[in-house]
Amino acid sequence: MSDIDTRQLERMNAILAAQKLAFVKDRHRPLAQRKADLERLEAMIRERADDFAEAISADYGRRSKAETTIGEVGFLLASSKHARRHLKRWMKPVSVSVPMTLKPGKAYVRREPVGVAGIIAPWNYPLQLALAPLIAALAAGCRAMIKPSEYTPRTAELIRETLKGLYNEDHVAVITGGPEIGEAFTKLKFDHLFYTGSTHVGRLVALAAADNLVPVTLELGGKSPAVVAPDFDVAEAAKTIAWGKFFNAGQTCVAPDYALVPKGRERDFAQAVIDRAASYWPDADANPDYTAIISERHYSRLRSMVEEARSAGAEVIEAGFGSGACEGANTLAFPPTAVINPPPDSALMREEIFGPVLPVLGHDGIKDAAIRIEKGERPLAAYVYSKSKKTAREFLDRTLSGGAAVNVPLLHLSVEDLPFGGTGASGQGAYHGERGFLTFTHERAVFEAPVKHPSRLMAPPYGKMFEFIAKLQTR
Repeated sequence: MSDIDTRQLERMNAILAAQKLAFVKDRHRPLAQRKADLERLEAMIRERADDFAEAISADYGRRSKAETTIGEVGFLLASSKHARRHLKRWMKPVSVSVPMTLKPGKAYVRREPVGVAGIIAPWNYPLQLALAPLIAALAAGCRAMIKPSEYTPRTAELIRETLKGLYNEDHVAVITGGPEIGEAFTKLKFDHLFYTGSTHVGRLVALAAADNLVPVTLELGGKSPAVVAPDFDVAEAAKTIAWGKFFNAGQTCVAPDYALVPKGRERDFAQAVIDRAASYWPDADANPDYTAIISERHYSRLRSMVEEARSAGAEVIEAGFGSGACEGANTLAFPPTAVINPPPDSALMREEIFGPVLPVLGHDGIKDAAIRIEKGERPLAAYVYSKSKKTAREFLDRTLSGGAAVNVPLLHLSVEDLPFGGTGASGQGAYHGERGFLTFTHERAVFEAPVKHPSRLMAPPYGKMFEFIAKLQTR
């Protein structure tokens, strides 16, 4: 490690120690203070919304301000307001019933903050995915340390600057730096570690946290399918699938990763998706509402995936670009692209794409589509389009994914009362709404007995009263 890295490591450990000490001194942050913590965050987000949009756009080379407003600023404000409205109920102890053999006793669950949370955020929604877990942690009464992505340095610095103005460092702190700092961050002895990112790195995070037995929430990704049933018009399905796929240029963990449509309709659907994308984002290379790819490396990866499929005989349809000469044009704008029937062993079908490329394949019915999906890893989301509730629910019965939506993509994650998270390779644990509060909460089981409780009659020497109670328990 360089001297700078050593200093950063020492700083991280000092902040963690300070936060743990502050938590011991203020273990049960009252409702009014938690609400105030959230209100300050909301006010800052509103006040600095334009600054965040500019910073994110600069990090991307071009990021749609409208998409930042919808996908980051608006999302966070809704999440925080929801938490404040329901926080009083969430914090209350939860009473549970007591069996007759333990009466007259009282049992309940205390909802207590776990302590200090570590939050590792990715680059694709750098504001939302740093602050949404923070909202849950603050609602739960925790302290938090945040490590934003090094791929969005301007946004990371703005998050650091703004949060420093809201909270003392022993309450909320932001750690910036490259991969080596991120790796060291995962090895800190947090009380809970929350990671959002790729499945590959998620495995490494879980391994690092395991050394200290730190519990982890892993929000990962995977190949989320969109399935169009035979009873649903493919052109109609293309309208929302195109929006869900190409929003943020496909750099969304729950974006449809590939589409399964009735055999024989693949080309019709692919063309409808690209036509729709072209109408949403005309001249996408110079359109300020069409987001660029985050880096040259990622752009090259996407281009390589498409060309591999094309070389293997797959048909590729791309939305047309304009001249690209307009002010603000970005060389890393990747055209909305559909690839018809790429080979099963191609990179497009093996890897999560995370870009504006949609493979389109044929199926022989909902059962066939479900079987094909189940042969792969469990996705973070699954989408089914059908006019029949019975058909849609048959698909849900036959598959397993982190979340799902019927006749529309993405929107399930905007429902605060729905848990958001993966299963299997797409993640573990969930958050949003009360589930997020519980992620950073220890549910402490408590049984209160009166001074004189019948349980003393169970002690040896065992007599008739013991036999009577034992019969009640074993009958």
